[in-house]
Amino acid sequence: MQLPSALTYLVDEAINAPDGDAFLTELADRLIADGMKLAGGALTQAAPHPIIERRTWLWRADTGKVIEALNLALPAGTGTGNVARNWLEGIGTGVVQEDFAGAGDGAVLAWKGSRPFSSSESERLREVARFAAAPLALLAARSTTSALLTAYLGRRSAAQVLAGRLRRGPGETIQAALLFADLRGFTELSEATEAKEVIAALDAWFDRIAGAVHAFGGEVLKFIGDGVLAIFPIGGQRDTAAACEAALRAVAAARAGMDHLQHVRTEEGAPPLPFGMALHLGEMLWGNIGTADRLDFTAIGPAVNLVSRLQGLCRPLGQTLLLSGMFAAETTQPLIPLGEHKLRGIALPCAVFTLT
Repeated sequence: MQLPSALTYLVDEAINAPDGDAFLTELADRLIADGMKLAGGALTQAAPHPIIERRTWLWRADTGKVIEALNLALPAGTGTGNVARNWLEGIGTGVVQEDFAGAGDGAVLAWKGSRPFSSSESERLREVARFAAAPLALLAARSTTSALLTAYLGRRSAAQVLAGRLRRGPGETIQAALLFADLRGFTELSEATEAKEVIAALDAWFDRIAGAVHAFGGEVLKFIGDGVLAIFPIGGQRDTAAACEAALRAVAAARAGMDHLQHVRTEEGAPPLPFGMALHLGEMLWGNIGTADRLDFTAIGPAVNLVSRLQGLCRPLGQTLLLSGMFAAETTQPLIPLGEHKLRGIALPCAVFTLT
């Protein structure tokens, strides 16, 4: 059976589209090849994500480019409305045609012509939406899996799982600047505070730390109770000095965020959230560890042990940030030496510094 180019694509090739951007671009090109006079198109899909409700890809015929818009999960009445329709109404002529590609919470394909669509063209676009339902459902499923794994495992671990690395193995060695941050007195806070307030405090703390880490190109590997283990990998475009500088910038942003949070908590009559952070430079082994059928991506090695133990010195030394000698050697920022200290479980004493 001879099908139009757009339908042939949807039947034979669209299931291999890596994302909504590629899907929409190729489909629009095929529709133009079939004689459709398009000014722009849009694809909207639900996004199973902690903070994103829908993703919309917007394509323009005059540039061939796609931009992406995100609808955040906001309280009712505070959203941005129909992003695709609002955008398409500003280009081309005629009315925007929107068609559901699948039932329920399926995708929506929207188009605007360089001239008004004829009735036969409108019917063809509706047919395209029906054919698009199956490949878009698969694309949504892959996106859901990726989003859920990233939310619960982190970007690096999620990529490993999606690549099919589901068995125990030797892992990989990562060279990185390491950050370990931990709340002080959290056990006492938990015993004296209602559970929902404890969870809110933890979320606020993790928002400040993890948000700062991600903003400067780092990766959160683990939430450990009220602690955070993050890395700033070395390699590619980022050398050792750049990784350490990124870690210091993230620490500065996190401390600023915590200063603001402490001020808000004081005004609300809530107890402060004292914390400590440590920075180290080294390598770790990262990979699948656990039982044969219950695995966890985790990081182990002397560098992980050292940065954790170093953070434990924050309270006795009266500091919120400590740097190891290896990390200090890679930064040009002014530092205050705090001497050498024996760390529990670490063979050699560690030279310890803090920022001025």
